[in-house]
Amino acid sequence: MNSKHLHIISFDIPYPADYGGVIDVFYKLKALHASGVKIQLHCFEYGRVETPILETFCEKVYYYKRKMNKTQLFHSLPFVAVTRSSEILMENLLKDEYPILFEGLHCCYHLNDGRLSNRTKIVRMHNIEHDYYKNLEKVEKSFFKKNYFRREAEKLKSFETILNKANYIAAISAADAADLSTRYKNVHHITAFHPNEKIKIKEGMGKFCLYHGKLEVGENNEAALYLVNKVFSKIKTPLIIAGYKPSAELIADAAKYPNIQIKGNLSTVEIDKLISGAQINVLPTFQATGIKLKLLAALFNGRHCVVNSPMVANTGLEHLCSVKNSPEEMAEEIARLFETKFDMKEKQNRRLILSENFSNTANCKKILQLI
Repeated sequence: MNSKHLHIISFDIPYPADYGGVIDVFYKLKALHASGVKIQLHCFEYGRVETPILETFCEKVYYYKRKMNKTQLFHSLPFVAVTRSSEILMENLLKDEYPILFEGLHCCYHLNDGRLSNRTKIVRMHNIEHDYYKNLEKVEKSFFKKNYFRREAEKLKSFETILNKANYIAAISAADAADLSTRYKNVHHITAFHPNEKIKIKEGMGKFCLYHGKLEVGENNEAALYLVNKVFSKIKTPLIIAGYKPSAELIADAAKYPNIQIKGNLSTVEIDKLISGAQINVLPTFQATGIKLKLLAALFNGRHCVVNSPMVANTGLEHLCSVKNSPEEMAEEIARLFETKFDMKEKQNRRLILSENFSNTANCKKILQLI
């Protein structure tokens, strides 16, 4: 088997690389391509447009329409998986004997197909999916969506056993690797691929704090509302909340406070500029799953970083952040750091930890060993 060829099945078109999952996929493509791997990329399409940019890193790119028919909600398998099934995809996979990388449980509908029994199959796990969906249920306000997330979590927990058909499981965080190892063999910790190759921290002081994320996602909306109502409502420090599709509730709550500004639907370049310009990147989360790529972006490119425990749990990044768990502690630390110059000696500490544990080159070598 030629180890320099690889099929990758992606849950979405991984460009633009502007949210967690696709960031990992896109920069994985770049790193593998740079290592000489000839990639055949298979993308499920549902809203994003086909792009020639992906052909720069891939030998061939295939697109398949995701089957978004609502009748699939009543299927016994998870909606996220059954809507990503395709016999045409199977025909394309069967044209050769190359290894296959499935990006998440979302793409595992065909993992146990007998026609792939002789293939090397790797599943990239971005989260413990049933836990992730349970947490989405907790923060969701819509009755329909809450019910969907609850049922999907149950289906994902049952569907996860399909991982027994994988030769290898590549977990994105140490905590997820430990959890999956209690149920499956051949679990490897391969951390997130990301766009940051060098530490780029600006000298001087910033004039605002920043929270950024894909705001239409329940956990990010919850974190942003927490900052608005529990933290920045109590202090005068300026806060910018930036991200895709801010909720009406978030916009209305932020409007009550003159020190809080919402910037919706910015480009990746504009977000990056805000990250590096901020005096403090404030990043709480109430979902201790996977690894948060927004945290890596803040540590590679931003000054001070204030988080809560779930954001850094089992990541090895705890010592690079100020970890505060109550709204009062967080507000106090923000007020202090807003007047404190970032110690540029800390850049070296970040460089050591991030280059050792979050290197795309090292991650790429781990994947090459599996295929």
